[in-house]
Amino acid sequence: MSKSHGEVSRSLWKDVWAGVPVHEVPIVSITNGIHTKTWMAPEFSELYGKHLGDWEEHLTEPDFWRRVSDIPDAHLWETHQRLKLRLIEFVRERVRMRRERIGESPEAIRNVNLIMDPEILTIGFARRFATYKRGALLFSDKDRLRRLLNDTTRPVQFIFAGKAHPRDEAGKALIQEVYKFSRETGFENRIVFIEDYDSYIARRLVQGVDLWLNHPLRPLEASGTSGMKLAPNAGINLSVLDGWWREGYNGNNGWAIGPELDNGTVEFQNEVDASSLYQLLENQIIPLYYAKPDGKLPLAWLQLMRETIRSITPAFNTHRMVKEYAERLYIPAAKSHEGFSRDSCAAATQLSQWKAAIRKDWPQVRIQDVQVGNQDRQNISVGESLQLSARIHLGAVDPRHVRVEAYHGEADNGGIRNPTATVLDQSSQVDGDGNYLYQGSVPASESGAYGFSVRVVPTHPHLMQRHELRLITWS
Repeated sequence: MSKSHGEVSRSLWKDVWAGVPVHEVPIVSITNGIHTKTWMAPEFSELYGKHLGDWEEHLTEPDFWRRVSDIPDAHLWETHQRLKLRLIEFVRERVRMRRERIGESPEAIRNVNLIMDPEILTIGFARRFATYKRGALLFSDKDRLRRLLNDTTRPVQFIFAGKAHPRDEAGKALIQEVYKFSRETGFENRIVFIEDYDSYIARRLVQGVDLWLNHPLRPLEASGTSGMKLAPNAGINLSVLDGWWREGYNGNNGWAIGPELDNGTVEFQNEVDASSLYQLLENQIIPLYYAKPDGKLPLAWLQLMRETIRSITPAFNTHRMVKEYAERLYIPAAKSHEGFSRDSCAAATQLSQWKAAIRKDWPQVRIQDVQVGNQDRQNISVGESLQLSARIHLGAVDPRHVRVEAYHGEADNGGIRNPTATVLDQSSQVDGDGNYLYQGSVPASESGAYGFSVRVVPTHPHLMQRHELRLITWS
């Protein structure tokens, strides 16, 4: 799961937590990571060891990876090109084996040596061929693509690989479509589909391509990990801002396809993203790759390679992921279990009884009145505070077991954007009939129109999350 998929999941489950703001729905997202040593080419491991030191010991430390700037341009490029040549030789051998197996002509078998060129910008696309991943998007404008592939001075080439689920007939048809395209006049030798995709082929690809292509329909990419595997090998990502790339992209470590669309028809998204993909290739990516001021090295491209290594490698790995799971979920759960198990589960029994009582008495809770202080609500200066008081009827609910909050932020078409919750303190018991007065102040930290509401939620020291009971009362 990625942060963006966490947002999608909270939105999908919001009705289960009725009345709870979507961003507070208690679904935690922890972004996936890769096992770096598995996917990093030994050649790059050796390069990092020589110029940076023990990278495994410092894998998750961003400061350590900033030292990739110390790797000489020639060493970084030569390491990448060696792996790229290995990839192309591997691709040729796989194509030769396939042509021999299906009985193609001797000339077609000899021509495998014309497939791919290590001096040409090489882009990879390999994954499970589910339809939402849009494996054939590149072929939306075949004439435009043909011109890119066969440009006499700055050509480009693509390697496709992948499998579909055995029961995914649409995915299988997509693979067949891509394969047929690869054999068309003007595409052959520049577009190759590698069959029988597995982890071995995946390693060859992520270690050897210059650029990794990814364009799923938003917001359907839960996370994805294939693009993460490029970073330790100095490969660069070209992807829509969905899944992990939405948080991995920093504007200097690759490219984002299209605007951040999360609605519109499939046809509309396809049209917008295909246009963006072609424009990025034509106007930014291809020119940058072939720009060699010294006549030998693509210096600006090398800076992108370094930024990819620096920004992605220490963040998107299983070491960080497991640590985050442990600190945010497993350790708190273990401590809670330990506390609940103590003294013959006394705390668990007490919490269960409290929950039953709260659920029975909560319908009595209501916010009777909210008052704003003497300030002019339309004219509050930045740095001032808005004084609030709320009269709350709790009935049989103990005031120690509720949290009263002012929920405030920028006013936005009747709603509240970028909200913050500020706790209001119990000031007094108004009478002996379960009525209480709560007061507090809401800071005006920025200029603009503010909106606010008051809410009451149950609270208890042993709750694991604030909306565990799914009870909330609003003004």
